[in-house]
Amino acid sequence: MALVTIDGGNLLVVIEGLDKLWAFKSSLTIPLANVRGATADPGIAADPKGIRAPGAHVPGVITAGTFHLDGEKVFWDVKDPAKAVVLELADERYARLVLQVDDPRATVALVEKALR
Repeated sequence: MALVTIDGGNLLVVIEGLDKLWAFKSSLTIPLANVRGATADPGIAADPKGIRAPGAHVPGVITAGTFHLDGEKVFWDVKDPAKAVVLELADERYARLVLQVDDPRATVALVEKALR
């Protein structure tokens, strides 16, 4: 699971627990100027992931790490698709972050408020 917070002009994503191991990341810092939006999207788990490098993917259990699809890098950290949030980025290493959060609606509201 990931913890998403806003610190000044940055979006901070902290990967929690053993997900750090599977995702090969412990945190990400993204300038808010490069965040295009956030949506709660439980259906994204059914979408193609692409080529995993590095990361872990066990269908129905966990998708974590960097995935390459159609020339884009997407960072995943999802075990429970019902709690998935998608953060759209521009001018960053990743085109999207697909994260499991504790409260998807609250996370989307937090990001949208910070972007106003």
